[in-house]
Amino acid sequence: MTATVPTNLPATGPAGDVTPTSARTTRLLLGCGVVAGPLYLVTGFAQAFTRDGFDLARHPFSFLSLGDGGWLQIANFVLCGLLFLASAVGLRRTGAIGTWAPVLVAVFAVGMIGGGVFVADPAFGFPAGAPEGQAAELSWHGVLHGVAFFVGFPALVASFFVLARKLPGPWARASVVAGVLSLAPVPFLGTGFGTVLLYGGAVVGWLWASAVAAKLRSATR
Repeated sequence: MTATVPTNLPATGPAGDVTPTSARTTRLLLGCGVVAGPLYLVTGFAQAFTRDGFDLARHPFSFLSLGDGGWLQIANFVLCGLLFLASAVGLRRTGAIGTWAPVLVAVFAVGMIGGGVFVADPAFGFPAGAPEGQAAELSWHGVLHGVAFFVGFPALVASFFVLARKLPGPWARASVVAGVLSLAPVPFLGTGFGTVLLYGGAVVGWLWASAVAAKLRSATR
């Protein structure tokens, strides 16, 4: 049985009373999530097509944090992570999807912030002068960048399966599909094909997280 999301979700104040101010705050927080996914992807792909030497078939978005202009991708990670963190608070405030989905989205958001603060190691020829393969030794920030990814992204995918138990019929099925498609790159990570699939998984994952925030925002009055 799939639970349904009410079409007109109330927002409650500290004592449980419904307040317009609380509803506006919840909508604002969810609006952060609506913006976060598209902003991250548009900013990332815009850089991918304009940075010299960057190859979508070889280099993940993380490499955009390296070299001249790397500050933009660092800011992209941190800003969009903060937006998703605000969205996680909004998801919890709706009261419509339980506790775990907002917690998992918050973990993902912290992972994004960590991915910006701790940059990846240069590799695969990017930026110019980097080794053609993997770095011979990982730096501490490269290790933490990897930890941020391998904690954050699985948390996002897990949230989709949790949401499938809370969202209404078509949205529940779409959430399962989004989770499966986001997982598709995992067996191929570390290969060129895996990098391409990872972009597909990122597009699905980030946009679905924003779509769910948009749905819940529209239902909050």
